[in-house]
Amino acid sequence: MRIKIYHNPRCSKSRQTLQLLTARGIDVEIIEYLKTPPSVDELDDILQKLGLEPRQLMRQKQAEYQQNNLDDVTLDKLSLLAFMVKYPVLIERPIVVANGKAALGRPPEAVISIL
Repeated sequence: MRIKIYHNPRCSKSRQTLQLLTARGIDVEIIEYLKTPPSVDELDDILQKLGLEPRQLMRQKQAEYQQNNLDDVTLDKLSLLAFMVKYPVLIERPIVVANGKAALGRPPEAVISIL
């Protein structure tokens, strides 16, 4: 089984999720999203699979969120996605995509349901 993890190696939850997957012998495509952010289309697809809106996947305590007034209710989905691509630190992690589904690894065991 081949799955993707949008991973931040500095995040303990992300490391735990990756360890959980590799311990199960799963071949994981690791995407360090801070170095290689997903495109707007990829993010939109992930959000649809998660059943979330952009702000629900954003780290709202990040300085970039505050500095760009991303709590402004007049910002549309496309604008929010563009900010997430421009500032990938805003994206909550880790995200695992497998079998046409996605899960947020908070807690890491939450990804098991999509395997």
